[in-house]
Amino acid sequence: MGQLSIDWGPQRQIYSVSELSAAVRDRLEGDFSDIWVAGEISGCKIASSGHCYFTIKDRDTQLSCVCFRSDLRYLRFKPQDGAAVNARGRLDLYPKRVDLQFIVQAIEPQGHGALQVAFEQLKRKLAAEGLFDAARKRPLPRFPRRIGIVTSPAGAAIHDMIQILSRRFPGIHVRLYPAQVQGEGSVESVCRGLEYFAKSQWADVIIVGRGGGSLEDLWTFNEEAVARAIAASPIPVISAVGHETDFTIADFVADHRSPTPSAAAEQVICTRQEVLDRILSLQQRIERGIHLRIAQLARRLHQQAIDRPTAILHRRIGRSLQRVDELDYTLRSRIREILARAHRRHAEADARLRQLDLRLRLAKARQRLDAAEQQIVQLGRFRLLKAQRLLEPLLAQLEQLSPLRVLERGYAIVENETGVVRDASAAPVGSEIRVRLARGKLGARVTDQLS
Repeated sequence: MGQLSIDWGPQRQIYSVSELSAAVRDRLEGDFSDIWVAGEISGCKIASSGHCYFTIKDRDTQLSCVCFRSDLRYLRFKPQDGAAVNARGRLDLYPKRVDLQFIVQAIEPQGHGALQVAFEQLKRKLAAEGLFDAARKRPLPRFPRRIGIVTSPAGAAIHDMIQILSRRFPGIHVRLYPAQVQGEGSVESVCRGLEYFAKSQWADVIIVGRGGGSLEDLWTFNEEAVARAIAASPIPVISAVGHETDFTIADFVADHRSPTPSAAAEQVICTRQEVLDRILSLQQRIERGIHLRIAQLARRLHQQAIDRPTAILHRRIGRSLQRVDELDYTLRSRIREILARAHRRHAEADARLRQLDLRLRLAKARQRLDAAEQQIVQLGRFRLLKAQRLLEPLLAQLEQLSPLRVLERGYAIVENETGVVRDASAAPVGSEIRVRLARGKLGARVTDQLS
């Protein structure tokens, strides 16, 4: 009989909540780290931390979103309720509640995304063809006599440009090709303006552009036909579209890009005063050059006519002056020698006189007396030290033989009126005696004599 085996099914894997949250979060970061989400914004609010919280929803579902302060500050389009947007970011789990949320890093209104994709595609295409290369860009004429402008005659841009050109260089020739710069037919209108100036060869430089607006308003200058018309122009083209922060395909293709139409008018030509100053500077340089050339020719003529005999005369005078310098040096040397000998004789006489001076003799005697005095003092000190060294052992020996040292061992000296008592018979009973101890004395009376 075979052994019975029981299959209990797959082994269970049990996650903690934190482990499950981390696992899901890793999967989201790997698969949904850079995605776009389309929907409508609602419940938008900015917290005190600076982060923006909102919801992106469609007809059936809504997604919690957060845009951190570091990303929010750089958004050109700020989140607002009711706005239909395309949001770029990554999915994440909020670990405290395991809530799914969308971390937003970029936002654009719906409709702009498609235009931006078209912009990037055309930009890559034209760049690959070399239309953006700096090598094909032509320098602008320094002093253009005729300026062609392709823009709308009704916009503020043309009025600003004409006003600036008239102020900077009155009398300059300006020709406007009235073009439609927005809406249907604007691409063809701008291309016809560029072709007009290309065929007529009237202008020295062409300004094409318009004032500011939205991305859709400026889209005419992002069209391929306009870009190719600018590239095909035999005349240098300045692109002046929108504001400083707006970039179009025309800006990349044109020979020069100006941030605004007004800036294009200022850059296309210098002021009349600058031209006059330049002319005056060149005139001064020419005058200085002429004066320098005349001076060089005059110096050459002077050298050929006068400088040669003058040089001969100068050489002769120089030799004579050199002889005078040699004699002067010899004379000065002899005078210095005579003065040196006189000075030595004077010094020797002065030295002899100083030797006979009584003050010097007294000073020397005083020095000898001081030296003898010091020797006597030193000799006396030496004799005293020597005597002291001889006296010290005698004093030590005397101290050893002193009876006072015997008293220190407990003995005493008995005295009466006649002196030290050496025999008991010298101190009869009833007589007064003095007892001298090592420290102090005692008075006593003899009361008995012991045998």
